[in-house]
Amino acid sequence: MPRHISDKDLESIVALLIAQPGGWRIGEIEKSLESKGQSFNRRTLQRRLSRLEKTGRILITGVGRATRYRTVIPEKKSAEVSSGIHLSIDAQVVQDQVSRSISFRKPIGYQREFIDSYQPNATWYLSETLRKHLVDKGSRFSIDTAAGTYFRQILGRLSIDLSWASSRLEGNTYSLLETEKLIAFGEAAPGKAPFETQMVLNHKAAIEFLVEMTGEGKFDRRTILNLHALLSDNLLGNPAASGRLRAIPVGIAKSVFEPLAIPQLIDEFFNRILSTVGAISDPFEQAFFCLVHLPYLQPFEDVNKRVSRLAANIPLMRHNLCPLSFVDVPEDLYINGLLGVYESNRIELLRDVFVWSYERSCDRYQVVRHTLGEPDPFRLRYRKALIDCIGEIVRQVARGELSDINEALSRLTNNLAETPDRRQFLKIAKEEIAALHEGNFARYRIRASEFDDWLNRKG
Repeated sequence: MPRHISDKDLESIVALLIAQPGGWRIGEIEKSLESKGQSFNRRTLQRRLSRLEKTGRILITGVGRATRYRTVIPEKKSAEVSSGIHLSIDAQVVQDQVSRSISFRKPIGYQREFIDSYQPNATWYLSETLRKHLVDKGSRFSIDTAAGTYFRQILGRLSIDLSWASSRLEGNTYSLLETEKLIAFGEAAPGKAPFETQMVLNHKAAIEFLVEMTGEGKFDRRTILNLHALLSDNLLGNPAASGRLRAIPVGIAKSVFEPLAIPQLIDEFFNRILSTVGAISDPFEQAFFCLVHLPYLQPFEDVNKRVSRLAANIPLMRHNLCPLSFVDVPEDLYINGLLGVYESNRIELLRDVFVWSYERSCDRYQVVRHTLGEPDPFRLRYRKALIDCIGEIVRQVARGELSDINEALSRLTNNLAETPDRRQFLKIAKEEIAALHEGNFARYRIRASEFDDWLNRKG
């Protein structure tokens, strides 16, 4: 007959777990109890932990070597921080843990069990109820057309919002209005450091890259490396590191987490992340998995969080869902959510920030879409062809190779549009040429020097 488990035995375990809100592995619990003069064999300790779980005093999460034991705080139902984000009980536990002085947080390295224990479409960071809620929010005003159509419709607004919000989370001081002037008119804000201007422009280029590759691109190694190259352009101390996995150690400011330092392992787990994302069926789970595991691995020398934020939009684009712009996301909660991932593999705080941010984006772009109206189906269908046509005309004029624009437009129209559509295509192309100005030439993939030469030659 099993020996009676005294309340004193149980309370000593609970007191131990309270001191480490992020949770303990069973071996760590054994060692700590031994250091306090309490010794249980493994089976006895497991029975006590099981008893505590059944009575609702602790939570047991993970499987195998990734199993952790942590306390529950029943009297604390939820918390709402000054930002207005409603935090779950578990998210508040993470917030409390990472808010402690760094001297009280235990140094930890990369835990491969974190990704090893994740089984696509069996393990879920986002519950089924939460995923249904997000898809309802994200698709309620979408349109049944090709992948990326919705993103293209609001590309102008999204480029500004996401470039500003993502840069702001990196400490960039550009305001939303200054970001809009830079992206729409090429006007750098006075008094800003060059790297801040470069960071915003890099976001714009990366967003356009993602929108253009939506129809044919995959969530693969090449895509993420090129995304990093665009976001890190002219911002790294070592330019050769742009678009390459790192071969040097890196540290995380204000954290006790030490990322992997062995290049072969970084490459291995980078591929693991990509293959896992590719196997996940739900676009929101894919997006959140990117936000968790790309920064956790730190595959690049820098710009890891920016890559994860834009990469999170890839599955949303491909399913014609509302984008995730990160507008109004509190920097401290976002960083603390990542610290919870880094230091204890806890995703709850980052999850709550992700859900709030997506709801906020949906509300914002529902308004934006209504103000824009429905897109012209003809322009949507021939969007790339019109970009190619206008860009080619401008470049030929800029090089002094073209004197009759109308004749060249007619020739290009015959090559780019189907016969029944040529008259309408030619009409729109002429309108686009006539409306070309310094604030919109980038839409046609035209460089500033090409536009200046175009202006000078056409008189």
